[in-house]
Amino acid sequence: MLTPMLNLSASVLYLTAGGLLVRSLLETGPPISRKSLTLGLAAAGVILHAISILNSMSPHLAFGFTSAASLIAWVITALFVITALARPIENLGVLVLPVAAIATLGAWLWPGQLQIGVTGSSLLAVHLVISMLAYAFLALAMVQAILLTIQEKRLHQHHPGHLLQALPPIETMETLLFQMISAGFILLSLTLVSGVFFTKEIFGKPVVFNHHTVLSLVSWLVFAILLAGRWRFGWRGRIAARWTIGGFAFLLLAYLGTKFIVEFIIQE
Repeated sequence: MLTPMLNLSASVLYLTAGGLLVRSLLETGPPISRKSLTLGLAAAGVILHAISILNSMSPHLAFGFTSAASLIAWVITALFVITALARPIENLGVLVLPVAAIATLGAWLWPGQLQIGVTGSSLLAVHLVISMLAYAFLALAMVQAILLTIQEKRLHQHHPGHLLQALPPIETMETLLFQMISAGFILLSLTLVSGVFFTKEIFGKPVVFNHHTVLSLVSWLVFAILLAGRWRFGWRGRIAARWTIGGFAFLLLAYLGTKFIVEFIIQE
């Protein structure tokens, strides 16, 4: 009974915080800052969400699709709250918080099949922590890219509206975008390197070329090209946003797409 209440409470807090952000973006007149209240509600949701995950955690390190999605959503939301305390990214919660609420409810309503994982491996634990952080930074970058695309489109249409008044200047948005991408790319690189040692420990060979590995490498390559293009050609705006969204799409398929196919479609 405790886990359902925790999941439901966390979801309500996420949705309430997200609703406040949407209200701020849609209101007419000067933007009203509700940052403290929004982040407070989101932080409370993160705490309850964490307790729920710990309460229902399997002794194994491999989770079913909805459990993995819930854990990843928690990492993304926690990183969002922490980063928003120091950077003007609170409006990313418009997308981050509703998705976190859905993932939290999904893990409770459709727990799926817990797959047997590897226990007792400190190397695997380090690999998972790094990969989750990489995913979180790049997920936030993807949301930032979506908002940046909308922002730039409104500017070109000479119809700024209240959304542009609520968002930081476009130069600040781009700076924050590439800061997130740079951090995520470094962590993704460490994930791939640590994955080589992990697969050697578990499977006896350094690289296992499955869907997860190939899609992760493609995602890494996309972000590497984007950062090189930013450094060499000054890529920005829609070009940067499209590469960011594309790179994260491959990463999404690598982490959750293959797991969804195996668990719900192939049902192995």
